[in-house]
Amino acid sequence: MKNRNFFRRIGRRLKPLLEKSLQPSPLGMRLIYRTLKFNYGLRQWLTKYFTSAGLGMLGALFVFGLIGLDVKRSVSYQVFVFLLVLLAVSVVFACCIRYRISATRRLPRFGSVDVPLRYQIILHNHRSTKQKGFILSESFSARFPSLSEFRKVMRAKDGRGAWSRLLARRSWAFASEVVLPPLAANSQTEVAAELVPLRRGLLSFNKLTLACPDPLGLVNRCATLAVPQKVLILPKRYQLPEIQLPGSRRYQSDGLSLATSVGDSEEFRALREYRPGDSPRKIHWKSWAKIGKPIIKEDQTEYSVRHALILDTFQAEDYSEVMEEAVAIAASFACQLRAGGQAPDSLLDMLFMDDQSHCFTAGRGLGQTESLLALLASAVPCQDRSFETLLPVVRSRLSLLSGCICIFLDWDSDRQKLIKQLQSANIPTLGLIIAREEGLAEPLDRSCLQNSQSSLHVLQLNRIQEDLLAL
Repeated sequence: MKNRNFFRRIGRRLKPLLEKSLQPSPLGMRLIYRTLKFNYGLRQWLTKYFTSAGLGMLGALFVFGLIGLDVKRSVSYQVFVFLLVLLAVSVVFACCIRYRISATRRLPRFGSVDVPLRYQIILHNHRSTKQKGFILSESFSARFPSLSEFRKVMRAKDGRGAWSRLLARRSWAFASEVVLPPLAANSQTEVAAELVPLRRGLLSFNKLTLACPDPLGLVNRCATLAVPQKVLILPKRYQLPEIQLPGSRRYQSDGLSLATSVGDSEEFRALREYRPGDSPRKIHWKSWAKIGKPIIKEDQTEYSVRHALILDTFQAEDYSEVMEEAVAIAASFACQLRAGGQAPDSLLDMLFMDDQSHCFTAGRGLGQTESLLALLASAVPCQDRSFETLLPVVRSRLSLLSGCICIFLDWDSDRQKLIKQLQSANIPTLGLIIAREEGLAEPLDRSCLQNSQSSLHVLQLNRIQEDLLAL
C-alpha cells in the first residue's frame, strides 16, 4: 500500500512536467500550422480540378508508384506509366475546352439557419454553339484561421476537437453541386439552386465555379465567375408552446410613434385652440379652414401592453454554442409574440448589448419583425463589460413594461439582481437560463421571485427544443 501511494505521488508530480514537455515549441507550432494550411489548400484544389474518378486515379498512381520503385522485381511500374499517360491525355483534353459564360443570381432578402435557401441563377452563353456537360458550384468567403487563433485553440484541453469545431464554424453554408442542362447558343438559361445556411449573419457569396469534365471524365476544366452578392441569414427558430405573458396596459410616455396604430394613441378626444409649443402635426386643418385660426386635435392618453425581451450577451469567449442558442431562443420568442401570441396592439422591446446598448421596439407589422430578427442576426458577444452595465438600461424602462422575458447565459449574482429589479417593480417575469455542459456557475435560487406570475427555468444545452416545449 505504501509503495502504491508513493508511485501515485510521483505520478501526480510528473504529470504537469510531461504535459509541458509534450507541448510543441513556437517553431513547432508554426510548422504544424503551415502544414495544416497547406493540406487544407491542397484538398480544396484537388476537389476543384479533379473528378471523383480523377481522385481515384491519383490514389492509384501513388500506390503503383510505390510498388513499382524496384522495376526489376515488379511490373507495377508499367501500370503506373499507363495511368500517368492517361491522366496527361485528360489534362490536354481539358485545356482544349473553350466556353464564354456569364452568370447572375436572383437571391431572396433573407435566409434562416438550417432552412434550405432556394434561389435562381441566370446563365448567359455568349458563344454561337451549344454548351453542355457543365457542373456549377458555389464558393463562399471563408478565411482560414490565423496562427494566433490556432495557438489559442491548441492550448485548450481538447485541442484537436476545438480545432475541428473552429474549422466547422468557418463554414458558412452547404451548397450541393448543380448539373446544368445544355446551354443554347447566345441565350440565357435559368436554373434553380439551393443551399443550407449554417451560421447567422451576413452570408457573402464569393464566386461561381463552372466545371466541365474532359471526355475521359478525370480532369475538370474550370472557370471562376466573380459574382459577389450578400444575403442576411437570420437566426434559427425553435417551436414554442402557446405562451400568454401576463401584464396590464401601462402609460407609455414615449415610443408609441414607432408602432402602427398601437393601443389608444390614435383615439380622438377633442378639439381646442392652438397654444404656443403645440406640434404642427396635431393641427386640424379642416377646422382651421372653417374658423380661420389654428385648431389642435387632442388624443387620449397613450396606454398599451408592452413586453421586454432581454438577451444576455455577456461572455468572455469570441464564440460559444450557449450564446448561439440564446439568440435562437430570442428569435423564436420574437416571432411568436409578434405573430399573434399576444394582443395585436402590444409592443415588444428587444434589449441586449454588444459594443453598445440596443433597444428595438416592434409594434404591429411583419416588416418590424424582420428588422428585429436582422438585429439579432448581427448580435456579437459583449466581452469588455460586465452584466451589471445592463441594469441601468432596464431600470429606465421599468415604468413602461407589462411583462418581461429574460434569456441568460449563466446564473450569478448580477443576473439575480436583474430579476430582483423586475420583481420590485411587480413585473411578471419569465427567466430562461441556458445550462452549459459543466452546469451553472451558482445553484439555481428561486428566492428572488416575488411575483406569483414569475418563473425561472433551466434549459439544457443538448435538449433546448424539449425543454422549451415543456414550459
